[in-house]
Amino acid sequence: MTPTTLTAPLPIALDAERVEQQLQQADALLRGHFRLSSGLHSDTYVQCARFLCRPELAAPAATALASQIKAAGLQPDVVVGPAMGGVVIGYELARQLGVPGIFTERDADGQMTLRRGFVVTPGEKIIIAEDVVTTGKSTLEVANVLRAMGAEVLAVASLIDRTGGNGGLDFPHFALLSVQAATFAPENCPLCAAGVPVVKPGSRPEKAF
Repeated sequence: MTPTTLTAPLPIALDAERVEQQLQQADALLRGHFRLSSGLHSDTYVQCARFLCRPELAAPAATALASQIKAAGLQPDVVVGPAMGGVVIGYELARQLGVPGIFTERDADGQMTLRRGFVVTPGEKIIIAEDVVTTGKSTLEVANVLRAMGAEVLAVASLIDRTGGNGGLDFPHFALLSVQAATFAPENCPLCAAGVPVVKPGSRPEKAF
């Protein structure tokens, strides 16, 4: 199966151009030199927390994603939004779809898992909700956790798709906006070579790269 990132149809009031404008207005679309959670470096970072902290932006975005999911004929039983980035959009998407919204998080060993009494049962159909999908690695990690419990992952829905079509996902990807951004291995990063300071704005702890 070759997954496809789906970016349409959206409500006319919330097309991809409008989403990008809202991200910029919320200071959520950043340019500079960033270390991503994957360890790669990039000249672009989308800090969706600045967007999702505003209910007047988050709710319409979730409505648009819910519309895509419904148009595809998918009927999930649960939405799972990985902590931290997927918690807010996952909750709001679950509300729009009328299903429970839960989240995975990392344990003391850094492994993604369900905690706080959250469970999925064999046969349950799941939508994974993310703020940004970059390499697809974390999304697949969550999918594997859920599949090991017998659940069926229908798709991932994200505000932003940064994969460039190379996320390696084996299920559909719904997104509101595709952001093209250069990424580099740290040892081949021209921004590092130019002496531009690197920052890690994500939610994972710093590691030595």
